[in-house]
Amino acid sequence: MLDVLSNRTYRHLFLAQVIALVGTGLATVALGLLAYDLAGANAGSVLGTALAIKMVAYVGIAPVVGAFANRLPRRAFLVSMDLIRAGVALSLPFVTEAWQIYILILLLQSASAAFTPTFQATIPDVLPEEKDYTRALSLSRLAYDLESLASPALAAALLTVIGFHWLFAGTVVGFLASAALVISVRLPQSRAVERTGSIYAKTFHGISIYLRTPRLRGLLALNLAAAAASSMVIVNTVVYVQSKMQRPSTDVPFALAAFGCGSMLVALLLPKHLDKRPDRPAMLAGASIMAIGLFAGITVAGLAAPVEWPAFLLTWFAIGVGYSMTLTPSGRLLRRSAGSADRPAVFAAQFSLSHACWLVTYPLAGQLGAALGMAPTFAVLAVLTALGVIIAWRSWPAKDHDVLTHSHPEDEAFEEHLAEGERTGNHSHRHPFTIDDLHPKWPNHH
Repeated sequence: MLDVLSNRTYRHLFLAQVIALVGTGLATVALGLLAYDLAGANAGSVLGTALAIKMVAYVGIAPVVGAFANRLPRRAFLVSMDLIRAGVALSLPFVTEAWQIYILILLLQSASAAFTPTFQATIPDVLPEEKDYTRALSLSRLAYDLESLASPALAAALLTVIGFHWLFAGTVVGFLASAALVISVRLPQSRAVERTGSIYAKTFHGISIYLRTPRLRGLLALNLAAAAASSMVIVNTVVYVQSKMQRPSTDVPFALAAFGCGSMLVALLLPKHLDKRPDRPAMLAGASIMAIGLFAGITVAGLAAPVEWPAFLLTWFAIGVGYSMTLTPSGRLLRRSAGSADRPAVFAAQFSLSHACWLVTYPLAGQLGAALGMAPTFAVLAVLTALGVIIAWRSWPAKDHDVLTHSHPEDEAFEEHLAEGERTGNHSHRHPFTIDDLHPKWPNHH
């Protein structure tokens, strides 16, 4: 898997991602402590509002940026977003009111919503071979999982010698280092396409391609399944461990680590599997494992105390396995489903739509857990995950070929295009098919 790091450009981009992730992780810990410092017992309300602002920024900003990202110089744009994020992180220690946190979080997350899809859309152009790109996706998944384990531990270690305000300095350093690494390489620029139409049409161009592509409609349903399962883990782990099982707060990281270890194991093993097999069976199997894990959670919640803890850890491990199997290959689907010019917009659509799923499932998991208890919450989220699996299975054709035979209207404007690919008739031909200006509709036969 590490062979892909021999590519200098990718190596620098991957290091930029890892360093920025660690910086963001430190900021997450520091933000919680800052909220408590400002609001005391109301810190949960402040953090909840901040998380809601983050999700709204992710859902709303990403498509707007995706519409124009292919017309901007990539390197300068990514560096600018890193510098904005560093500036916001530098300001956070000086806030004295909760509303100031909300404004800064909106700025920070808007910059992240602009940076992340553009960064993700750059990697397929840096690594055009699918084998290399698959390994890059697994490395990215590993980086996210390791960050979720390492950042809290690093923050805990740092807090023994410094005040929490200084953790934001680590975030600033992370974003500045990320910017320096991006500056150090030359990035391929996607082919700019001047689009006609309203700002609305340009903004939703990526989402339009996404929703007209069968495999991506399947991916959206799998995003919903992953959001439902991971929301149970992210929102309710602390409640389950401390309130339901009456275990100490020091056991919460072990529960989250069980989820992370399952995810990392799959990220290590998946590339070799995907070299020989298509994405659809692996992703549907992963989402099914999440659903089974959540249904099993209903039983786990009723077990006796000595058995419940190991069973709970095993359930979280299984959900982590399914989560990584479902989401790690998603970049391959996006890469196959858009040309270079449209790729930033389609990656932005995935970023926006997947976070829209979390915007629904985060509060759902929290409210259900508080109102009904753990077993009913497991049941509702398991049904939602299973529903995602069923919709994905029906939306995404089993025979999902890249090269499709299709016809065009009898029009001179299409004559030059018909000469491309393999001609199959007077007005039909076959070639790798993606939704674009010349192909507004997916062929009926798959």
